[in-house]
Amino acid sequence: MNILRLLPWADWLALVGFFVLWVGYAWFARFWGTRQSSLLVTTNRYRLYWMRQTAMRDPRMLDGLITQTLSNTPAFFSSTSILVIGGLFALLGTTDKATELMSEIPFAQTTTLVVFELKILVLVSIFVYAFFRFSWCMRQYTFVALVIGAMPPPDEFRSGKFDAQAYADRAAAVVGAAAETFNDGLRAYYFSFAALAWFVSPLAMVVSALIVVAILYSREFHSDILRVLRD
Repeated sequence: MNILRLLPWADWLALVGFFVLWVGYAWFARFWGTRQSSLLVTTNRYRLYWMRQTAMRDPRMLDGLITQTLSNTPAFFSSTSILVIGGLFALLGTTDKATELMSEIPFAQTTTLVVFELKILVLVSIFVYAFFRFSWCMRQYTFVALVIGAMPPPDEFRSGKFDAQAYADRAAAVVGAAAETFNDGLRAYYFSFAALAWFVSPLAMVVSALIVVAILYSREFHSDILRVLRD
C-alpha cells in the first residue's frame, strides 16, 4: 500500500499506459506484420536471398564480413546502454539539484525527491532491458557466423548430399531472429524518450508515447525504404 501511495493516481495511470502502449505496439507489429508486410518481414525476405547465395558461394569470406558488420551496430548500442545506465545512477546522487532544476521549468510538474528517483529508476530499467536485448542480438550474430562456417561446400549441395533450401531457410531464420532482437532493443530506445517526458508531467509522457508509436508504425509499415524494398 505504501508503494501505491508513493505516486499520484495520474502518474500511475501514465506509467501503466506507457507500458501498455509499448508492449501493445510490439504485439501489434508482430501480428500485423503477418498480414501487411512490415520492414522486418520484408528484410527477412532479403535475408533468405542472402543465405541462398551463401549456400552456393565459395569461399564465404564476404558473408563473414557482412555478419561482422551487422554485429557492430548492436555492440555499439549495448556499450551505449551501459554508459547511459551509469549516467543515470550518477544522477541519483544529485537528485536534489536535478529536482531544483526541473522546478524552474514553468510547465514541469513539481515532484518529491522520492518520486523523482523512482522516475530515474524506470529509465534505468528501460536501458537495462535494451542492454540485454542488444547483447543477446550480438550473441545471435555469433550463431549466424557459426551457421555460415558450418555450411557444407556448394558441391555437396549440388550433389544432393545436403538440402541447400533447408539449410538456407534455417540460416535465414537465425539472422531474422537476431534482427528482431535488435528491433526490440531499438524500440526501447525510442520509448525511453517518451519516458523522459514523465519528468515534465504524466500527460506529456502519454502523449510522447503515442507520438513514438505513430513514428514506429510509420517507419515499419509506411516508410519510403519499405516501398523500395517491397517493390
